[in-house]
Amino acid sequence: MTRSLLALLIVAILGGCSTLPRDGPSNRAVLRGANENADYAIVDLDYAAAERIRAVPGRSYGSLAGAASTAPVDVIGPGDQLAISILEPSGALFGGGSGNTSVRAGQQELPVATVDRGGSVTVPFAGAVRVAGLTNTEAAAAIRRALQGRVGNPQVSVTVATNVSNAVTVLGEVKQPGRAPLSTNADTILDVIAAAGGSSRPPQDVEVQIRRDDQTFTAPLTAVTTEFAQNIRLESGDQVNLVYLPRRFSSFGALGAVTQQDMPAGELTLADALSRSGGLNDGAANARSVLIFRFERPEVAQALGVTQPATVRGVPVVYRLNLEEGVGFFTASSFLIQPDDIIYAPRALSAEVGKFFGLVQQVTRVVYDLSVTSALGTD
Repeated sequence: MTRSLLALLIVAILGGCSTLPRDGPSNRAVLRGANENADYAIVDLDYAAAERIRAVPGRSYGSLAGAASTAPVDVIGPGDQLAISILEPSGALFGGGSGNTSVRAGQQELPVATVDRGGSVTVPFAGAVRVAGLTNTEAAAAIRRALQGRVGNPQVSVTVATNVSNAVTVLGEVKQPGRAPLSTNADTILDVIAAAGGSSRPPQDVEVQIRRDDQTFTAPLTAVTTEFAQNIRLESGDQVNLVYLPRRFSSFGALGAVTQQDMPAGELTLADALSRSGGLNDGAANARSVLIFRFERPEVAQALGVTQPATVRGVPVVYRLNLEEGVGFFTASSFLIQPDDIIYAPRALSAEVGKFFGLVQQVTRVVYDLSVTSALGTD
């Protein structure tokens, strides 16, 4: 009976060996998926292919150039608080005697005035004066005109004590989110990011979004910091949002580490990525077939001669590299890893056979223990 049970178990294992647990698909299964199902294309990766990929211009990640504004940011608007000073040379209206030695005879420092929602500010002896849309100099001239006939040759100066209308909102991955005022010498995207304490994330992982009315403009923070055309002038009321988009790659299979990792600043080669993942597992990995799964850009696929139809995410491509040959390491040092890449090292056939016989040995041991227990029970 014991021999029969052992035979049945081994037959069952042999019959189901193709479904034994694995770390992932075998190299043969990956090839079959490309040849039979045509779900993806397989590209044998060599140094020449890696250089052709590098030669294709980089991906365009959007631009802020369309959001560049020429609207003035030095004009007064509702909610602004103004400091108004009026000087009357004769001193007849405001009086010549003043206990405040810092104010000359005939000079009146008015309390800080807030521009109302109609765009006007109230001035003694002049009434409501419209100042919205005017610069400080233009607002002073408007108040002076309103005082003429009541004050002899008044001299008026206006400064903005609190800038409310000319401001943008800065949100997201900055150290000090909030409202940032705009001025003639601080009105670019980098000005307001710096005023908010800078980005709290690496620039390579941050996207800048500018929302204005019903439009949104986006670009990587790295482009804003390196390309002059992307450091645009903002417009009052803009919303600036720094979005964290981490760049990551995954590693599976017969590697030292099965994990998802953040990509460092700058370029990351396949050799670097394999090193970060602990390298190939000695005695288990199939070094002749290290695989990189990627949704490739159509222009790159075309440069490689790949005719696989593109999906919404791109052309599904599996790059295959042979690391049993020395030249493979030069290729690995040239091939650049992209965000969302999956690096997979299938197990070697010898490792699969070893796993199979290990399982047979476990089952044999179980049968042996059952036979001993059965024998002891019959004594």
